[in-house]
Amino acid sequence: MPQGLKEIFAEVAPTYERVNRVLTLGFERRWRRKAVRWAVEGGGRRWLDVCSGTGETAEALVRRAPAGTTVLAADFCAPMLAGIADKNDSRASGVKAILPVLADVRRLPFPDESLDLITLSFATRNLNLSRDVLTSTFREFLRVLAPGGRFVNVETSQPRSRLVRAIFHLYVKIFVKPVGFRISKSMAGYAYLATSIPRFYDAETLAEILRDAGFSEVAKKRLLFGAVAIHRSFK
Repeated sequence: MPQGLKEIFAEVAPTYERVNRVLTLGFERRWRRKAVRWAVEGGGRRWLDVCSGTGETAEALVRRAPAGTTVLAADFCAPMLAGIADKNDSRASGVKAILPVLADVRRLPFPDESLDLITLSFATRNLNLSRDVLTSTFREFLRVLAPGGRFVNVETSQPRSRLVRAIFHLYVKIFVKPVGFRISKSMAGYAYLATSIPRFYDAETLAEILRDAGFSEVAKKRLLFGAVAIHRSFK
């Protein structure tokens, strides 16, 4: 991951969810829910949300999980994971609390073929040091998934329309850094976000990377005119 990223996320942790709501006009929560609805269709009893941050996607998984499901939330930043404690109070009846795991997603502390589902929300850009590095990280996800297990990823993307893409990039340039700083007081955090979004892959390229990593049945859904994409793939 980029140098200093752990420190950046530790700095923005207290205001992380609030900034996300403001910058996406509240749509970010809806996009997570769409990804989770698609993710839980395959069932299973051991689910992992990686780069979980304050556990927003993990919380959404818990609310839809059948009784007896274990929902884990892995992140490399302890201050971000601290936000999960509050979410455990609203867990669904019969479902275990979200179990936080301090871990680097490139070296997950789980045995081979031990998970049924992995989700990743709005953090794939942080893993993208290069296409090869991202492919290697996806292969690590593949390692811990059981046969038939699935990986669901939701992330910003690049709209196919040049006009929409230009408007999207202009919005990111004008609003993300100043608004993020105004709320969080972290200049580094939202300067990084403003530069990483326009450089990330389009939906087709990310699907290719998933296939290169060994995933199959890769499907995608575009949201907000292609500025966001959900991908689902299987082992």
